[in-house]
Amino acid sequence: MPLVAAAVCPHPPLLVPELAAAAAGELDDLRTACVEAVGRMLTAGPDVVVLVGAGERSDHYGPGDFGSLRPYGLDREVRLAPGEARTGRPGLPLSLLVGAWLLNRAGATGPHRGRVVAADATVEQCRRIGAELVANPTERVALLVSGDGSACRGERSPGYDDPRARPYDDRTAAALRDADCSALLGLEPELATRLLVAGRAPWQVLAAAGSGSPWHGDLTYYAAPYGVSYFVANWLPSAPTPPPSAGPDGASA
Repeated sequence: MPLVAAAVCPHPPLLVPELAAAAAGELDDLRTACVEAVGRMLTAGPDVVVLVGAGERSDHYGPGDFGSLRPYGLDREVRLAPGEARTGRPGLPLSLLVGAWLLNRAGATGPHRGRVVAADATVEQCRRIGAELVANPTERVALLVSGDGSACRGERSPGYDDPRARPYDDRTAAALRDADCSALLGLEPELATRLLVAGRAPWQVLAAAGSGSPWHGDLTYYAAPYGVSYFVANWLPSAPTPPPSAGPDGASA
């Protein structure tokens, strides 16, 4: 099975404690949940970790590519693959920038790649990208999927209050908890755009990559601390169901 594990995390810059400053403690639970989710993903022993996140346009990034947290208030460089030489291009999008920071914080080593999917990608485009990520049958892939939920959870949220936001987020949370690929692929792109959902396309790439295999989902965080919904989840392969034992007469017990 090419896809061996996945972790889903949000990508607010405030995950970096130095950027959160005095408010850093408010996101300690989220920060801890993210690092633990990445750690569980890594226990699957993948050959490569692919960071998946949204951006202005779909693109590929290599292990030598890098970015900076300077636009968000911290003069710190982040490399897509910790320990790799700074030989690639600059300008990682925020989704990959925070994902790479999380990998570094979790002590990840080994090959890493990045795949950005356009925020307005169609469901069919997400399906194609997901299938592409697991096309090599000999490469064991883990996905670190970055994406925020709606930004319309209250009057002080970036998108103000929208009564459709909570149901949309609840559906997403349930789909991530249950590792329900069909439910994730059923999330409406147009409504996601209206609700300022940053994770819809990356989640659908995950769903496409994981379709056809049994998964155990685990949702460890779901909250909207600043009017933006954040989810942390793991998908790991479901243990196969053992065959029924045979009784003394040879019949199934």
